[in-house]
Amino acid sequence: MRNDLEKTLLNKILDLPSLKKMVNDWQAAGKKVVFTNGVFDLLHIGHITYMAKAADLGDKLIIGLNSDSSVKRIKGENRPVNDQSNRAALLAALFFVDAIVVFDEDTPLNLITALMPDILVKGSDYSIDNIVGAKEVIANGGEVKTINFVEGYSSTSIIEKIRNQL
Repeated sequence: MRNDLEKTLLNKILDLPSLKKMVNDWQAAGKKVVFTNGVFDLLHIGHITYMAKAADLGDKLIIGLNSDSSVKRIKGENRPVNDQSNRAALLAALFFVDAIVVFDEDTPLNLITALMPDILVKGSDYSIDNIVGAKEVIANGGEVKTINFVEGYSSTSIIEKIRNQL
């Protein structure tokens, strides 16, 4: 049983060429593909709510996950707390996540232009004009949407709270 679970989780974590083929198959079958991205370092209710809302916008949800080296460049040397393998496995365990792809760049632009999702999603702290890949998705006939965050939750604030208690 445990090996089956691990296999199921690992089957959701794909490289870009494999995921591109899968996206093409999904779209050919009339499925709406949703893409979002992030670090997802310490998974919390804000992340879960955000991803569940993103999944509700279409038929298949893809998560672009920042690699460890990408996170270090963006968030600093002490991040991520959890490595990319662990973060990807946790995301794969979520029933509404269909695929995870790790990217090493600072932005997911290359992923977005390769995959051309039907719907690109980011948090409402972004304006559509500032969302990486928005211009390309819209030019391809897709949509860009923002989702409100659950107030008071962030990996950074959780890390700070833990540090303050030590």
